Amino acid sequence: MLGRVNHIALAVPNLAEAAEKYRSVLGVSVTAPDALPEHGVSVVFVTLENTKVELLEPLGEDSPIAAFLAKNPAGGMHHICYEVDDILAARDSLVAAGGRVLGDGQPKIGAHGKPVLFLHPKDFFGTLIELEQV
Repeated sequence: MLGRVNHIALAVPNLAEAAEKYRSVLGVSVTAPDALPEHGVSVVFVTLENTKVELLEPLGEDSPIAAFLAKNPAGGMHHICYEVDDILAARDSLVAAGGRVLGDGQPKIGAHGKPVLFLHPKDFFGTLIELEQV
């Protein structure tokens, strides 16, 4: 069901500072910030040879990233995203096996313009899982 790792997401308290640190200290390419109001975040992507790192900053007080940063003020790993060929088939298979999809269970368009779903972290050893259709 799962394809390759698409990205690992890190919640950060200051997106511009985090992007600059990745650029200047680690010497990597970082995309321009992109606000995603439907997800309550602003994001940049660090592009690596084998995957991406997504840096997330809250977009408003109601952002799920704001709640994460309240518990982890310095930031930290927020989720891991796996690619799937068919997000609806993946969702249906997971639900049939007892997995829980967050929200209303319907895919939303993610930062790459593709359908995404999030899976309950309690079902996956405390890790929030994002599925992205390729």
